[in-house]
Amino acid sequence: MSACVSQQSFAADTNASLIVSPVVVTATRNAQNSFDLPVAIDVVDQKDIRDGQLQMTLSESLIRVPGITAQNRSNQSQDPQISSRGFGSRSSFGVRGIRVYVDGIPLTMPDGQGQPGVVDLSIIKSIEVMRGPFSALYGNSSGGVIQMLSQDAPEKPEVGATTMYGSYNTKRQIMYATGKEAGVEYLLNISNFETDGYRDRSAGDKQAATAKFKFNISDDTKLTVLANWFDQKAQDPGGLPRVAVTGTAASPSVFGDRKGVANAVVNANTRVERSHTQVGFNLEHRINQNNSLSFMSFAGVRDNDQVLAVNAQGSNARASIISRKFYGSDLRWDNTGEVLSKPYLISFGLNYGKSSDERLDKNVLISGVSVNTLNRDEDNIVDNFDQYIQGKLSILNNLDLHAGLRRTNVELKVRDNFTTTGAGNGDNSGTVKYKKTTPVIGAVWKVNPAFNIYANFGRGFETPSFLEAGFATVAPNSGPNLSLRPSESENYEIGAKAFITNNTQANLTLYKVTTDNEIITENNNQGRTTFTNANKTKRDGLELSLDSRFDNGLSLYGSYTFLNAKFDSAYTNRLNRTIDAGNRIPGTYRSQVYGEVAWKYQPLGFTTAFEARHNSQVFVDDVNSDAASSYTLFNIRAGFQQRLANWQFSEYLRIENIGDKDYIGSVRINDNNSRFFEAAAGRNYLLGLSANYRFN
Repeated sequence: MSACVSQQSFAADTNASLIVSPVVVTATRNAQNSFDLPVAIDVVDQKDIRDGQLQMTLSESLIRVPGITAQNRSNQSQDPQISSRGFGSRSSFGVRGIRVYVDGIPLTMPDGQGQPGVVDLSIIKSIEVMRGPFSALYGNSSGGVIQMLSQDAPEKPEVGATTMYGSYNTKRQIMYATGKEAGVEYLLNISNFETDGYRDRSAGDKQAATAKFKFNISDDTKLTVLANWFDQKAQDPGGLPRVAVTGTAASPSVFGDRKGVANAVVNANTRVERSHTQVGFNLEHRINQNNSLSFMSFAGVRDNDQVLAVNAQGSNARASIISRKFYGSDLRWDNTGEVLSKPYLISFGLNYGKSSDERLDKNVLISGVSVNTLNRDEDNIVDNFDQYIQGKLSILNNLDLHAGLRRTNVELKVRDNFTTTGAGNGDNSGTVKYKKTTPVIGAVWKVNPAFNIYANFGRGFETPSFLEAGFATVAPNSGPNLSLRPSESENYEIGAKAFITNNTQANLTLYKVTTDNEIITENNNQGRTTFTNANKTKRDGLELSLDSRFDNGLSLYGSYTFLNAKFDSAYTNRLNRTIDAGNRIPGTYRSQVYGEVAWKYQPLGFTTAFEARHNSQVFVDDVNSDAASSYTLFNIRAGFQQRLANWQFSEYLRIENIGDKDYIGSVRINDNNSRFFEAAAGRNYLLGLSANYRFN
């Protein structure tokens, strides 16, 4: 969506003004006006991240963005389901198929698995969301790029606190301090979150802290340090079968109601405990007016202990314990100038990342009896070393050419430490390497100051993650599946960006993606999931957004997404399960609509907005045996702000699903027990109170 960052004169002979599109850094790695770029990229502003929001998951904010599916799973043990044009829709854990960053520091590991929950959204000033071919310039598994940008320190020191209360005994507290001192900008933020959850056995809590420091070493050299920490515990309510979600309060199912859980969840006590600490450094140095260098480096540790039910009754359970160390860096040189009197911008970069997991797999429950028997002990090591080049050349005054190339090298290595205990525990060590060069090219024709047309093409490359390559079969003693091939895609896109009037901007994108060797689920049993390569898949789509700002504080925003994601050729896997050509890719919605009418009355500091959201039905597995029904939701939010000397106070109320509709918020793809459905909350509320003080 376009953000109103400034206004400019439309033409010399008119007094009309235009809302200017936001400046973005994700598309070219340099600050550029998004209106003049040949890419589909949107920005979610701070007000849309914070106003009336819990600020806990990206799904709260990204539902506005066309081309993005962002489902809140009402489940603190799992990251939100986020996909871009269908890439990442199959992910059960974390975010897959999309590269996630904060201030240029990756939250995605070299194998393509991302954990956006690392970042506390209360410190984020904007989120840039890029789809399409140019995402491939960020490397492996780039179906899209999500970059969160943290807020800058104000000129005067400021402290503040927020407290929130909501349905299901939900509580959140945030405290922060920010400012500048002796040339150093700082931001310190801590938060606490607790909830009983909408469904039974879905309670969770999370504590987080963030520290950001920006050292202005000189006019030409700046160093930014960003540190994140969190600790989380959450119950996992699991999915529900069809029979559970068709019941009502008046006529309950055998599960009681939609809040219920399977017996396996209770018996196995499915849950997760995780902690994460990460620090990143970004050094920027301007050599002269035409050349600059930037060096980014990061390192961190992550521990994840998850208990899963092994059988349908939950009398058998296992624990997956992962202790991760990771680090990486990126070195980039940017050069600007002219060639044949035509301006250009070019960037060269080297990127390295490494992640090492100490992975244990234990049986913790057998026939209802607690045990502690090891059945897996291995190190999973992945690293990448990439080189990239990206540039822009203004061929004509109204025609820009953009192009780039990335060479990706990814290596997965398994070091098996469990080779002698028990029958069938052979040495499952192994290594596999993936190499690919992905080119992209695009052009934008600036028809006039209010209308741009663009087109681009690129190749994509997605390697298996360690979660996907983890098991060759669902048997307890199975080793890794290092025979999985990477999926490769061709991505075509055309689009238009226009200021229809002096207060309305519209964006339209059409695209087509064809993929070979798409990585899909093969089997899911005993708490283990195996993956395989399908043949061909195809995605055709349309994305449309409209943003209008009127007098008297009234604004309208709407987005529409059409996605036809399907298997383009029949495929029969080794379990003799056939996926027919034309089947929908599970987890993808054919249509999504978001609309918002907002009003601000400045004299009273009052804001309010009415939101509408529609999602079409979504299939739950590759064979399209079942689907979650379509739904339409309505939400409302309202708030006040007051200023009193150096103090600012705000209060807000949000009511979600005001029609109290029963619907499925997300689905578990290809669940072997047919527990596909994750029921979403009915009518619920959130009340927030904030106060901050700015020093003189």
